[in-house]
Amino acid sequence: GSPRRLLLVSNSTLHGGGYLGHCQQHIQSFLGQKVKRVLFIPYALHDRDAYARTAREKFESLGYGLDSIHESCDPVEAVRKSEAIFIGGGNTFRLLKALYDNSLIHEIRKRVLEDGIPYMGSSAGTNVATISINTTNDMPIVYPPSLQALGLVPFNINPHYLDPDVKSTHMGETREERIRQYHEEPKTPPVLGLREGAMLLVEGDKATLQGVTGARLFLRGKKPTEHEPGTDFSFLLIDSNP
Repeated sequence: GSPRRLLLVSNSTLHGGGYLGHCQQHIQSFLGQKVKRVLFIPYALHDRDAYARTAREKFESLGYGLDSIHESCDPVEAVRKSEAIFIGGGNTFRLLKALYDNSLIHEIRKRVLEDGIPYMGSSAGTNVATISINTTNDMPIVYPPSLQALGLVPFNINPHYLDPDVKSTHMGETREERIRQYHEEPKTPPVLGLREGAMLLVEGDKATLQGVTGARLFLRGKKPTEHEPGTDFSFLLIDSNP
């Protein structure tokens, strides 16, 4: 089996709480006692210094040191030496472009899938953990060389998944309709719509939905299905295009 360990969080901040407050117990349980320092990748936001300060403050309060990759003169070497990786949210296109620009796609994949170091993502950081960023909600403000992402799992995720508001008069496409349009293309993988407050824990070949809200699963050619926290999503880790 795979040694991979992933904590893929839908959002960094939940209404009424502070930065990573809703998932801090999950983070401590996930990283455990062995990890002393976390390598933070702030590429999804423009002000990387401010972003690193926010993340450092949070992780230090949980008992972990934090190094931000943008402060390293050799990002590849920083990944090679890392004990754990956390990629934060922001713009997914900006993030993926920076990962390619800094030659980090292969290095992160190797550290996570072969060496088994813990990988945590929130929002855009969760998007780039999947096959591609085709199902992000973000605007393409920059142009990465590919939409292919880290491929730590063989499906896609839609963080911040929103259900249609039955009282709304908005006539634009719902999130569900947009994912269905994606699945009109051939050989498109499953898409897991993670609502805010939800996260997916992957340990080797086991995937479990955690958090306080559910998720909506979209499979090409099938009706979407609703799932509660505790759902076993291990079947999504079997790489097979419909």
